[in-house]
Order: sequence, then structure tokens, then C-alpha cells
Amino acid sequence: MSSEGLTSTQYIQHHLQNMTLGKLPAGYVRHHADGEEEVLATAQWTLAHSPQEAKAMGFWAFHVDSIGWSVVLGVLFCYLFRRVAVKANTGVPTGLNNFLELVIEFIDKSVRDTFHGKNPLIAPLALTVFVWVFLMNMMDLVPVDWLPVLAQKVTGDPHFYFKVVPTADPNTTFAMSIGIFVMIIYYSIKIKGVGGFLKELCFQPFGKWLLPVNLILETVTLVSKPVSLALRLFGNLYAGELLFILIAMMLGWWQLPAHFVWAVYHLLVIPLQAFVFTMLTIVYLSMAHEDH
Repeated sequence: MSSEGLTSTQYIQHHLQNMTLGKLPAGYVRHHADGEEEVLATAQWTLAHSPQEAKAMGFWAFHVDSIGWSVVLGVLFCYLFRRVAVKANTGVPTGLNNFLELVIEFIDKSVRDTFHGKNPLIAPLALTVFVWVFLMNMMDLVPVDWLPVLAQKVTGDPHFYFKVVPTADPNTTFAMSIGIFVMIIYYSIKIKGVGGFLKELCFQPFGKWLLPVNLILETVTLVSKPVSLALRLFGNLYAGELLFILIAMMLGWWQLPAHFVWAVYHLLVIPLQAFVFTMLTIVYLSMAHEDH
């Protein structure tokens, strides 16, 4: 997106705003780009034209771009792995086959070394989490203006919101971490039983005489798991995206070396954050499978 006609602050805010679909309440005053105002007679589902409209839509609004790119990259993941699986043979792997086999072996070794229970779901889950998060993180390497400009040309709207890094949206990272959290609770109760799970919350680490203290500490520890998973991934990718946007605002040829240096550094951040999310998922689920 060209910064022409936008201040630096407006340019940054535009690139960090999601395409939001939600329901504006009846009586809401919409301000259009041509200066006209429209008062909604009834509640209306629509795309937000400004951050203020996105806020007015409330909790049940959807970030269409984050959901869309997550689905597209998930389909890409399934397609690539299925293609390799169908064409697999006993010969020496080459190209994409070799790379994906290395990824599978790496995740398999990580699960064997870290997960101490018996559950055939953990390795496929860890592989899915790693590759999916990696692909979503990789979108941060796409130049910040390319896809938003394409979206503007397709829609004809010069101020069309279009974020392309799903993991720079806390809704995406929290959705994934809450899914992991539900699995932690499920396997904790399945392996330990309801009584064993409650005993862990109430009687550890200081015994039954300090039950209130134990309950507070263990509850905070339990709840902090999905929060730390979500915020760590979101914070790193959001900061990376913001720096790419700031570099794009630099004048002249100074953008090129700055982009190159940050992109090279980001090549380390992208797989590292996917690995951290995956390893913590394995560790948390391993803890849930421990029967004290």
C-alpha cells in the first residue's frame, strides 16, 4: 500500500488493522470516505471501515483475513504432506520429500525425548502445530505492501484492511493455545481421574494443610499455560511485522539493506517460534499424562 495521502501513524495503523466482519448495532453512525454519514436503521453485518467500527462490533466480530490465511495455509500443509506421502517410495528421497522427511524425523525425535506417556495422537499433533505455525509465521517475510495492494486493486477500495500474518493476531494464537489447554484438561482427567486432578490442584505443592495456597498457585500455573503459549507467539510475530512496516516507511534505498538484515534475522525467529510453541505443547501434554 502506498503511503501517499496517509501520515506515518495512519500508515502503521492501517497495516496493523484486521479485516473485521461483525454486526453494527442499530443507530450506529457510519462515517464514509466521502464525508457522508449514515445512521443504521437496523443492526447490520458488514466489514468494518475503521478501527472504531471494529470496536463497536464487539466480541463476536471475525477477523476474516486471519481466518482465511490460516485455512489456506492449513490446506497447503495438508496438500504438501499428502502429495509426498502418496509418492513415497523406498528409494533415496529428493527435493521436497527429503525436506519433509527431515521435519517428520525431527518432530518424532522431539516427541520421543520429551513426551513420557503413551498416546499416538501426540506426534501427529506436534507435527501439525509445528508446520502450521511455521507457515503462518512465514507470511511475515512477504513484503508488507504486496498483498494489501493486490487486495485494494481487486476490491477497488483504497483503504481496504488486509493483514496477512495470522500469528500476529492474538485471536489466532489464543485459539490454538486454548485448543491445547482443552486437551491438557481432558488428558489430566482421563489419566488421573477427576479425584486425582482435583488433588493436584488442592494438595500440591504444600500438602492438605495449605489447601487455599495450593489451589491459588496451581490454578495460576494451569491458566498461565495457554496464556504464555498465545502471548509469546503473538508478541514475537507482531513485533516482527511492526518492524517490517517501520522499515517500509524509510526513504530511499536505505530500505533494502534494512529489509535484508531484518529478514535474515527473521529467518531464525520464524522456525524458532514454531519450535517453542510445539515443544511447550509436548511438555504440557506430557505433564498431563503423568500419573502421580
